Amino acid sequence: MVAAYLLTPQPRPRYLLICFGVIMGVALIVFLARWLKTNARTYQVTSERVKVSEGVFNRKTDELELYRVRDYKVTEPFWLRLFGLGNLVVSSMDVSSPSLEIRAIRDPNGRREELRKYVELCRDKKRVRVTEFES
Repeated sequence: MVAAYLLTPQPRPRYLLICFGVIMGVALIVFLARWLKTNARTYQVTSERVKVSEGVFNRKTDELELYRVRDYKVTEPFWLRLFGLGNLVVSSMDVSSPSLEIRAIRDPNGRREELRKYVELCRDKKRVRVTEFES
């Protein structure tokens, strides 16, 4: 019995190192893909609209007129809060983009207040008022 135990192959540290290397490689690829996707998204806020362009190889640009904005919501997931970032979700009356999420921005509460100010200025300039009806 003792001799049979000594002859059985024991796991070698190099297999553990290979497994660890594969796991770290996959984690690095996922991290780089997320980083590239986040950095390939640009936001442009003008006095009349918000433009969102995203994509690495194929670009997609979406616009939201500010006078159509209905509501704002700030979300701060744990992983984004670690870096001082958050998401700003804008609800609108626009048919093509009823909800717009501005992701991973610094000072999301301050940005919400800036956007709110621009929305009010745009509504005053266009003489638009939003009314809500309850049914």
